[in-house]
Amino acid sequence: MKKRILAVFLAVAALACSLSACGGATSQTPAPSDETTPSSGAPHANELNVGIAQDLDDSLDPYQMTAAGTREVMFNVFEGLVKPDSSGNYVNAVASDVSVSEDGLTYVFTLRDNVVFHNGAVCTPDDVLYSFETCAATSVTSAVVEALSAVTSMTADGNQITMVLSAPNSDFLSYVASVYIVPAGYTEQATQPVGTGPFKFVSRSVQENIILEKHDEYYGEPAHLDKVTYKIYEDNTALFTALDSGALDLVAHLTIDQVNNLSNGYQVLEGTMNLVQALYLNNAVEPFNNEKVRQALCYAVDVDAMMDLTAEGHGTKVGSSMYPAFTKYFDASLADAYPYDPEKAKELLAEAGYPDGFSFTITVPSNYQPHVDTATVLVEQLAAVGVNAEIQLVDWNTWVNDVYGGRNFQSTVVGFDSSTLNASGMLARWVSDNDKNMINYNNPDYDAAYAAAQSTVDDEEQTAYYKECLQILSDTAANVYLQDLADFVAMHPDLKGYEFYPLYVIDMSKLYFDTAA
Repeated sequence: MKKRILAVFLAVAALACSLSACGGATSQTPAPSDETTPSSGAPHANELNVGIAQDLDDSLDPYQMTAAGTREVMFNVFEGLVKPDSSGNYVNAVASDVSVSEDGLTYVFTLRDNVVFHNGAVCTPDDVLYSFETCAATSVTSAVVEALSAVTSMTADGNQITMVLSAPNSDFLSYVASVYIVPAGYTEQATQPVGTGPFKFVSRSVQENIILEKHDEYYGEPAHLDKVTYKIYEDNTALFTALDSGALDLVAHLTIDQVNNLSNGYQVLEGTMNLVQALYLNNAVEPFNNEKVRQALCYAVDVDAMMDLTAEGHGTKVGSSMYPAFTKYFDASLADAYPYDPEKAKELLAEAGYPDGFSFTITVPSNYQPHVDTATVLVEQLAAVGVNAEIQLVDWNTWVNDVYGGRNFQSTVVGFDSSTLNASGMLARWVSDNDKNMINYNNPDYDAAYAAAQSTVDDEEQTAYYKECLQILSDTAANVYLQDLADFVAMHPDLKGYEFYPLYVIDMSKLYFDTAA
């Protein structure tokens, strides 16, 4: 009975009220058809209206982006020498060819002819050198900065760029893809970004919209759409209402309750978000500086029941800071490291000095309904072991500034993704002195294992060290690890070409309206 009541509460909350990634296999779920269905033959102006749940970062500078939602949009504006495709491979972009020496130290990139920036300038080797030098000096992504610091020389000869590394790095191309190529000397990237992608930035109204238009001089396959307008709805009720009314053509990262309540006949696709959702704990504040307390919370949470209640079982359990798309690093056994055991949780709490439990706050960004729903279930489950959790809903900017940036929180429910297709994109942040280590995790064994993974050139050995990192995070209960969320995407029945990526992006260049269907 309790499960049914809570499920009803969550359904209501979804109508009254997503941090990261898309990817994986897709399936199509029929939307309810007993209500109004949009006319599949209706004409379109070849313009797409997309609903998103958060505004972009204050700066749109490609080397200053921090939020996954910003990367999701700007993926269509910026490109590197190579870029990821929907299969998780790196394909040629601004470079038409890449060759690597047998010793893995020298990379030669041949620039593609006639790559034109959005401001009309033709991309030159000087632009590439400028982009790498600027990224190395200013990027907020420490893993990229570290990788670029290993480049001992970078030279241009004709249309070729040669980079020499101090040691082989099997992940180097993933970092190259993170260095977006921009015009040399251009200083307005924060507000008027210019890249080489299939769409160009037109305008931005803070808290309202971001508008992109087709880049007519794009070197590759041109975008099908002429214009994409991202409309910002940080209120989930307003977002869902706009979607259900047909005012939006596409919305990703929906909850199962929103999908079940959709009545306009839109098609629904299901993938995975490629993130790690967890109850992230500030390890520097009491009582979460006590390992036994953190372990107790892990035993107190029934992840399977939480997934049943919030998403009808959709999603994939994780047991550490890695999601399943990282196949060779993901350790599925860690998902069962802390089986649901409320009695064990109470024993650990007593051993830690909290026999009567304690109270704490879960700070959640209010614009991400899946995280709000998850936190709601966690409150219920933790109460069973005497732990009183209270949800504090905050807007996205407050969460970014106070929780993520200021580390002024006790716990939070969010999801972390990777901006690159390598393990360090997920694991670097938990190194003790990493500036993104917002939970203040401090473990010498973890630091040593991560450093060993970074220093080896043997892929098998590196994988083993990364798995050791994951084991340490699990053993020490750094956080209460939950799931890789299911990703539901609703879109107009005429809209085709959507592809899930193993990163948190939506490739707008693939989408098109098929009015003949």
